[in-house]
Amino acid sequence: MARIGVDVGGTFTDLVLEKMDKNDRSSVFVHKVPSTPHDQSVGVLRGVLELCELAGVKPADVSMIVHGTTVATNITIEHNGADVGMLTTRGFRDILHIGRHKRPHNFSLQFDVPWQSHPLVKRRNRIAITERVMPPNGEIAAELDENEVLEAAHVFKARGIESVIVCFLYSFLNDTHERRAKALVQSVLPDAYVSCSSEVVNVIREYERFSTTAMNAFVGPKTALYLNNLEGKLRDAGIHAHLRIMQSNGGVSTVEMCAQRPVSILMSGLAGGVMGGRWAGAMSDARDVITVDIGGTSADFSTIPDGQVKIMNPRDTYVGAYPVLAPMIDMATMGAGGGSIAYIDEGGAFRVGPRSAGADPGPACYGRGGSEPTVTDAQVVLGRLDPDQFLGGGVKIDPELAHRAIEQKIARPLGMSVTEAALGIIRILNSNMSLAIRANSVAKGFDPRRFALLPFGGAGPLNGVALAEAVSAREVIVPPAPGITAAIGLLVTDMQYEFTRSVMTVLDNVTEQDIDRINGVIDDLTAQCRVRLEADGVPSHRQHYVRVAECRYHGQGFELRADIPDGAVSLKNIGQIEANFHAQHKRDYGWAFDDVDVEIVTLRVIGVASTPALQWPPLPTGSVRPDDRALMFVRRTTFDDGETYDTPRYDRSRLLAGNTLDGPAIVVQRDSTTLVPPGYRARVVANGNIHINRLAA
Repeated sequence: MARIGVDVGGTFTDLVLEKMDKNDRSSVFVHKVPSTPHDQSVGVLRGVLELCELAGVKPADVSMIVHGTTVATNITIEHNGADVGMLTTRGFRDILHIGRHKRPHNFSLQFDVPWQSHPLVKRRNRIAITERVMPPNGEIAAELDENEVLEAAHVFKARGIESVIVCFLYSFLNDTHERRAKALVQSVLPDAYVSCSSEVVNVIREYERFSTTAMNAFVGPKTALYLNNLEGKLRDAGIHAHLRIMQSNGGVSTVEMCAQRPVSILMSGLAGGVMGGRWAGAMSDARDVITVDIGGTSADFSTIPDGQVKIMNPRDTYVGAYPVLAPMIDMATMGAGGGSIAYIDEGGAFRVGPRSAGADPGPACYGRGGSEPTVTDAQVVLGRLDPDQFLGGGVKIDPELAHRAIEQKIARPLGMSVTEAALGIIRILNSNMSLAIRANSVAKGFDPRRFALLPFGGAGPLNGVALAEAVSAREVIVPPAPGITAAIGLLVTDMQYEFTRSVMTVLDNVTEQDIDRINGVIDDLTAQCRVRLEADGVPSHRQHYVRVAECRYHGQGFELRADIPDGAVSLKNIGQIEANFHAQHKRDYGWAFDDVDVEIVTLRVIGVASTPALQWPPLPTGSVRPDDRALMFVRRTTFDDGETYDTPRYDRSRLLAGNTLDGPAIVVQRDSTTLVPPGYRARVVANGNIHINRLAA
């Protein structure tokens, strides 16, 4: 049997296949195909079939496919989601417009407010309904006017709206009205995509809850269509594998679940890289790592302390300008990659990105009509990418086109040589990325000097050492297949389901009644997770439950996560939740108020089905000096110090455990290229990783 991970990027779709033999020995095969932005499923299906042929695996023998997709993300970026109709409590029609009165730019008179200029739900499609639920216990103060709901549903039908949300005030306390309104809408629009806020995100805060539900309905129809279409295409091709989708929180889920709650996969395409980076670090017993995923269009960074993937604070979980209360891995993203375009702006400043040449036409050196200089063109001009070795020789690149683009657009206007301009492109890119790394590490209380920097993606290992030097990371670890690491991350990820409910409780004066309410909610949320896991055929011995209390100091605006101790919550152990919150607050902010009341706002239960991690085949042991067959050729290459050296190229597939390479050197493989500058030494270890460290002075 075999399983496949598929990660769709802006330029390439990366795939990895793990095949187990009768003796449970693992064989791993990797592959890349061009992405197909018009329909990602075309590239995915092509890649899966080609990889099966490459690995000698029959399509019918593939048992699982885990997919990281940017479909939902792209819909939000391009503002081309569904027309959404909204039912809400009378008097609260304009919450999505008002937001929290935060000005994106405090001192600008001409700023754009995205949630107003590009609303997820147009005002004419937001219809107020008579109903009212009251805090603190969810008592019904005004019954739902069912006739108004039916009238609104007929209005939506007349307007051709097939995506509807039901967002009533305080529905997290009592969702009776929301569920009834949904049933009434479906009686009029049986084929509509209908979401209740209590189903999507059953927590406090009307604006964030309404926005999250609106986003779910905005991206839902197209996302569900894509996922179901992909599943159908795979089945038609004779692939009856279980299809699983990467979620923003670093877990995987089913097509059905992700089609119902697509807000959970808005960061699907980014999360796989973080999980793959953690896996690669763990192979070298490096638990403190900073992942740097640089592809063709963007670069993503995440700090992983002590092997624990961090989840973003709810106040920061925005997609575009829209708050989305879905758990997301804490990462920074910027428009910086191999396809990032270098240009001179209107003020005469030399800039790189975020605009990208993408897959089509791509960098100038591709010869597909691109005329603007990119980062890849700069690497070619500096001799770091060999024209006859790019993607294993699968893509031919023209150095003359790269040289001409940089000369015409950068070097000549700025009065510098083409080499200086190319070095400038790389230095600007690395400067921008190092700032983003510091924002995700230093600014959040983590010292990069104790972290290993783990670069991957097609372009990551070219920049890894320069970025490690810029942020003072202790070493660089390059994974065995850098360009496919995000796809590998999909095969080392557990299945996860999360359910939440707001339970406002101040811990300093908690009563037995409060304790019973907390335990009742935890049991209910755990049961919901268990139902989902069992429906997926996960046996009880593989089920694990993580329980979290999202807490704040009484009066604070947002919460932090605090672990709940094992067993039932009691008056004896509830103080541990408070202590865990204080410790988390101190880690995040550098201080804690031990004498201030702590309040539980939301309870969260995460149901986890453990998945066996991908086993990378170990390398045979070699000598310190690489085998002569590993040396491919020597070419002139320019490094960041501006000097040009005769630089040997080594075939990574021929490097053995124990081999060391002193810079300058370049390690070439099909999916990426690793740069070892002068003054650094690269060491190959048995698990396939390459460790790069500065040589002692």
